[in-house]
Amino acid sequence: MAVFYCGVECELREVVLKNKPAAMLTASPKGTVPVLVDADQVIDESIDVMAWALAKSDPDAWLLHGLDHPLIQYNDGEFKFNLDRYKYFERYPEHSQSWYFNNALPFLTELESLCVADESSNYFLGNAAISVLDIAIFPFVRQFAFVDKPRFDALELPRLHAWLALLLDSEIFLKVMAKYPPWEPFQEDRILLGT
Repeated sequence: MAVFYCGVECELREVVLKNKPAAMLTASPKGTVPVLVDADQVIDESIDVMAWALAKSDPDAWLLHGLDHPLIQYNDGEFKFNLDRYKYFERYPEHSQSWYFNNALPFLTELESLCVADESSNYFLGNAAISVLDIAIFPFVRQFAFVDKPRFDALELPRLHAWLALLLDSEIFLKVMAKYPPWEPFQEDRILLGT
């Protein structure tokens, strides 16, 4: 979302993680996405891709809150830890799925308290406009919500629910989540992100 927002034109290569292309593994041996290759620089952490993009262009001042904000750090640390275990609880039998769900609730409650409405009653985290807080945290809350959507929807977090719905229906999210055929080596690269 940050790459699209900043308007930098990038070649997009859709990959199937069960069949990782050799070119991807050559660029980033850890084999996770995203991987951004910029000349001789490889960036393979989402937060670093955001920093790269926003350093190029930030027309709406998304970086009002820095990427080192404590909420983003907690999201990428403790919340992601619980999210992974809630989502893939069968891999982590030391606790139940409900235990991981409940362990993540305090962060969601904190996000609820930080939702601020703009003049149109749209909610954003920390201020009445979209920022890196929203963009960095949204994908993780989205994943958490869709593990068991009825259970998430039953939570008494009305502002957070409105925030999530707004971002799920946002033009930027819908554009970047378009489905593309998997990239194959030697095919003509024709999908450009940011155009």
